[in-house]
Amino acid sequence: MSQEQLQRIKVTENAVDGRLSVSEAATLLNLSGRQIKRLKGRYLPGQVDWVYHGNQGRVSSNKTPEAVRMKILELAKTKYQGFNDRHFHEKLASEEQIVIGRETLRSILRVAKLRSPCKRRPRKYRSRRERRSQRGMMLLTDASRHDWLEGRGPVLTLIGFVDDATTEVPGARFQLENEDTVGYMRVLRTVVETEGIALSLYRDQHGTFQRNDKNWTLEEELAGRQFSTQLGRCLEELGIQQIVAKSPQAKGRIERLWRTFQDRLVSELRLAGAKTLEEANRVLEHFLTEHNQARRGEAKQPGSAYRPVNHRLKLDRIFSLRYARVVGKDHVISFDGKQIQLPPLASKRGYADQTVELCHLPNGDLQIYKGDQMLLLVPAPPEAPPVRAQSMGQRGSRPKKKKQPKIYVLGGRPATASRGRPTFRGSPPASRAVTPAPTRTLRPRQ
Repeated sequence: MSQEQLQRIKVTENAVDGRLSVSEAATLLNLSGRQIKRLKGRYLPGQVDWVYHGNQGRVSSNKTPEAVRMKILELAKTKYQGFNDRHFHEKLASEEQIVIGRETLRSILRVAKLRSPCKRRPRKYRSRRERRSQRGMMLLTDASRHDWLEGRGPVLTLIGFVDDATTEVPGARFQLENEDTVGYMRVLRTVVETEGIALSLYRDQHGTFQRNDKNWTLEEELAGRQFSTQLGRCLEELGIQQIVAKSPQAKGRIERLWRTFQDRLVSELRLAGAKTLEEANRVLEHFLTEHNQARRGEAKQPGSAYRPVNHRLKLDRIFSLRYARVVGKDHVISFDGKQIQLPPLASKRGYADQTVELCHLPNGDLQIYKGDQMLLLVPAPPEAPPVRAQSMGQRGSRPKKKKQPKIYVLGGRPATASRGRPTFRGSPPASRAVTPAPTRTLRPRQ
């Protein structure tokens, strides 16, 4: 008997004996006056059975029959052994014609101590991260691939940055390509030119930001670390600290921003009738102005932590895809299947076999540097394809490796053929010096 039932017996007994009124008893038991009168009518002095509910001890009318329960347990242990709860539930309905609730099935299995093979990880403890105290102290970035135009145009990717202190969006842009290095560089340069350089960037573990492979080159092994990606190198040169989010929940603030945009921005694009990339970016520019005015929060500290851009920084070179090229004997380098003739230096001295840096700008232009000196600017052709990042390894005009000579076996000893005559590897003994006939043909040993 529960404490609530004992309380009900005591209060009803006092109400029957006249020590409590109906209203006082109703207040103590948190019941209505009519219910108190029913309890007084059921009261039996010296007995407690009247306090139990009338259905207590009765078998439920919709209880699963025992024969069905036994059949389910037999199937779970034999034919469908190893099936998870949902899969087993589906098979019972489709194959065995046993229609039963999934939770009812789960309770039957658990009572028989049959657990699902699918192990669920326990929820991790997560705490809320405090916002930065000032604008520009930290930006959050991510990309969202979504049908923003609702079938009126192509599927677009939205790349954006949001300020952690104020939830302001300093920069965002639509593009046709998936999340890539060039897209992040375009939007980040807009933020740097309009606001300044942020102190830190909170980002995920996408391959545009960091190397996710375990392949180390010899140069990386000697340096003791993997070289940065193009975007990682750009952030390092700007002095922006990178903070890695280890889970989607860790960057929930920008994920909530995408949820807001996929609601409000999609409606704005529909209202404007946007069908192309250019129209979508025009609507986005107007939408960001209204969004920042309406939803911008107040930072804990006034002012801005954005660092001003030093005039000595070459933003075109920083926000570009940079590759090393070895200059050929004729001062020609190759890039993307094309040969580029380099100009002479002011001193007229040659620089063949030296390494130059080729910078591929997001607009398609090429800038070639030797140290800090720009040698050549190659404008992008009118119908240039979209700029994409390539391998950062050195490619181009390199000295060709000499072919290794084939090794033959002559008289049980290894030899190499040179101009029709064999050359023994190592000095042969004087007593066994062999001079083969010129007409003899040597064949590789099978």
